[in-house]
Amino acid sequence: MGRIGHGMRLTTACVNEARLRCHGRGTVAGTAPGEGTSPRGLRGRHGGPYAAGRTTFPVPSVQQGLFFRLFYPCVPRDGAERPLWIPRYEYCSGLADVSGHSRRWCAPLLSIAVGSCRVPLSWKAPFKTCSSGYPLIIFSHGLGAFRTVYSSICMQMASWGFVVAALEHRDSSAAMTYFCTAEAVREQWIPHQQVPQGQKEFYFRNNQVHHRANECARALQLFRAVNSGKSIPNILPQGFDLSVLKDSIDLAKAAVMGHSFGGVTAVLALVKESGFRCAVALDAWMFPLENVLYSEVPKPVLFINAEKFQTPESVAKMKRLSSRNRQTKIITILGSVHQSQTDFAFLTGKLIPRVFNARGTLDPHKCLDIITQAALAFLQRHLDVREEFARWDHLLEGIGDSVIPEAPFRLSNL
Repeated sequence: MGRIGHGMRLTTACVNEARLRCHGRGTVAGTAPGEGTSPRGLRGRHGGPYAAGRTTFPVPSVQQGLFFRLFYPCVPRDGAERPLWIPRYEYCSGLADVSGHSRRWCAPLLSIAVGSCRVPLSWKAPFKTCSSGYPLIIFSHGLGAFRTVYSSICMQMASWGFVVAALEHRDSSAAMTYFCTAEAVREQWIPHQQVPQGQKEFYFRNNQVHHRANECARALQLFRAVNSGKSIPNILPQGFDLSVLKDSIDLAKAAVMGHSFGGVTAVLALVKESGFRCAVALDAWMFPLENVLYSEVPKPVLFINAEKFQTPESVAKMKRLSSRNRQTKIITILGSVHQSQTDFAFLTGKLIPRVFNARGTLDPHKCLDIITQAALAFLQRHLDVREEFARWDHLLEGIGDSVIPEAPFRLSNL
């Protein structure tokens, strides 16, 4: 079985509706060629106080550019479009490749099963400005995933007042991605790449994690350019204009977040970009990071682990960071598996979750609440955001239902 995140079996998902505010009611919004909505919906529920939506943004029109989905406060509107969870059929083909199954039968099956699922967000709704500025999160996906796989977490964070840019990495670690050539708006697809035969995995993944961390740093630099008034081109037809974000993002309150391969990417991004004040690493796969860099991580990290993924070696690397910085925290969510921190845990029905081992014993909504609340408490400490998040400080010490400090050692599927 292939990997999504890392060591993560192929699954499908639903996402939860979230809500957001900044001095009044708001929503959060996001399209790429061929992306849209369908009649089939996803079950969901509210997280923070206001609704959420998103937009897609590729910039510039070359492989070295950035591709991300933006979750942001927007003006609510009735009858707003809702985007597809899997934006293109090609991503079903990529998931088939990652899973180790044949595209011929697996991609159509995935398309039938979840291709019409849509996310309960306002698509490309007007941005709601905020004079005090929203804090910013750059989100890095796991191995074999892509920009929409973490919509539930991104919406939850947006629902509490964050702008979230969920990257789609172009280092061949995504299930599938694409860019448009500079000469014309013509798509060129980048498939998922396994470790080449005869090459050691560490060196291959280490090169990828540096590429990914550099993309996180460039994303923050892009938002600096937006705030300075620089025009950033969006090559998509009727694409979202990032200039509307000017003066509504507080770049002094920027964090980086990610899952699995994206978790260690977030840790490395702290080394690459001083503008990130902290990182939240969800079930981080620490293997690709070279030992010499642990002493160079300058900011605190919150590690939120699943019960049945981590190895003693991986946790020992996290503890190297916590021993150097008392503000770095490690907690584990009992009853959760690696997939619990993705949208895959919210797939409706019983057959596919059972076949692909998509859920732990803990209710996925409760797991998402713990992740969100712990992350918000941590960000409140280090970004100086809303004080009400301090009510969840106990989670950072591993105190609470289904939470423990540090990590129990279990057999891992790494």
